[in-house]
Amino acid sequence: MNDQDILARIQALVEEEHTLRDGSGDGQAPDHARLKQVEENLDQCWDLLRQRRAKADSGENPNDAEARPVSEVEGYKQ
Repeated sequence: MNDQDILARIQALVEEEHTLRDGSGDGQAPDHARLKQVEENLDQCWDLLRQRRAKADSGENPNDAEARPVSEVEGYKQ
């Protein structure tokens, strides 16, 4: 997966997140379980993209970056 693939995945997840937050337009509550999953996936994608860019900036192979588990990514302080 290259940076463009990750960015495309992020865009798709952001669109889904917006759809879930807005509901289906008929006043239904958002699917909170799916929304949480989308948010976690977004955090993983952003983390992976940051890893790849850091490796490239330091002269390493960005393809050596790997997605970290949700439990690790969600534990980061912002």
